[in-house]
Amino acid sequence: MKDFDFQIELDVRDYECDIQGIVNNSVYQNYLEHCRHKFLTDVGLSFAQLHEEGTDAVVVRAELDYKFPLRPGDAFFVQLKMAKQGRLRIIFKQEVIRKEDEKLMVAARITAVLTRNGRPVSPEALEDKFRQAGIVLEEG
Repeated sequence: MKDFDFQIELDVRDYECDIQGIVNNSVYQNYLEHCRHKFLTDVGLSFAQLHEEGTDAVVVRAELDYKFPLRPGDAFFVQLKMAKQGRLRIIFKQEVIRKEDEKLMVAARITAVLTRNGRPVSPEALEDKFRQAGIVLEEG
């Protein structure tokens, strides 16, 4: 993903690997979520504050395409590009890229909605923060 809005760098830890010596598939969800949380903090959003105000961000769909496995000690980037779908859905287009050779390891599309009292609400508050950070949501 050449055109991304945010990126973090991480390293594979031994305990994240399964008996095959590769990162367990479920661990990639943690990498992706950590990147999303760091991104939201970076643009001035807090899940705790949103929750205290009665709004929760909920992942409603996670699509991951596993291309190649990461191994213990691999350094990698997790990056994201923001998009929206319709009036309610916020899309996080994410990639896990091995640092050594810039190889795409995982491509993901995470769909989230904001809820208040269990009902979907407009993501206007998020979009305002994104705009202030210079991020324009494409339709995706």
